[in-house]
Amino acid sequence: MLVHSPRARLAVQAAFFALFLPVFALPFLVIVAASLATGWSGAFPSGATLDHYRAVTHGDALDALTTSVLTAAAASAAALVTGTWAALAARGTRARRVVDLLFVLPVAVPSVVVGLSLLVAFSKPPFLLNGTPAIVVLAHTILVTAFAYQSVAAALDRLDPACEQAAASLGAGPLRVLVQVKLPLLLPSLSAAAGLCFALSMGELSATMMLYPPDWLPLPVKVFASTDRGALFPGAALAVVLMVTTLLALFAVSRIRTKAAYR
Repeated sequence: MLVHSPRARLAVQAAFFALFLPVFALPFLVIVAASLATGWSGAFPSGATLDHYRAVTHGDALDALTTSVLTAAAASAAALVTGTWAALAARGTRARRVVDLLFVLPVAVPSVVVGLSLLVAFSKPPFLLNGTPAIVVLAHTILVTAFAYQSVAAALDRLDPACEQAAASLGAGPLRVLVQVKLPLLLPSLSAAAGLCFALSMGELSATMMLYPPDWLPLPVKVFASTDRGALFPGAALAVVLMVTTLLALFAVSRIRTKAAYR
């Protein structure tokens, strides 16, 4: 929009693609190529196989994918409820800055610090969560709730107070205003926050490495373990499956967001 000349616009577009392809697209293309390769001794992969993807459809890899999806879904739902509740409660109060600080703190420090703090805090009764899937879900929830809270809080700031006032003047109580006015208006922001939380949870590794029990192995940990053992091509296939699963979930959420926006 800032460039009016057709030649200048083409030059800007060419510069964008010249930077986009090597910096952003090329690494993903390399991962896809590696996932289909049997070897890579030169500039390009040698051989082609689907064996790496066949291994994903059964055994530990499929269990790890299921674990990641379940963890991300549970963490996203918990983060959305907690973040929305906090944003609604803190709106227009003096505690808003304090609540903002509390929710931003987990993402302001390295995630490994969050993992260590949970490991220490929940390693003894009566709050013994160490060695259970619950501590992994809790860690993911803490790490992504900040994004849900910020998204909902920003959407609340943009809401027109006249909508709430009109509903209240017609006799609607606070609960009815919340359910029938606020939440429907917030639905696009809620769906966007849910998609962001899901994507971040699917890719979380640092805190998960410190907390996961043997029977609850998320896919990012399996990708790291595979590549750490030198199995780069199977690890690349796992990474592609993780990426595709996350993109499909984001696409589904975007469809919900689009329908909500039209409403």
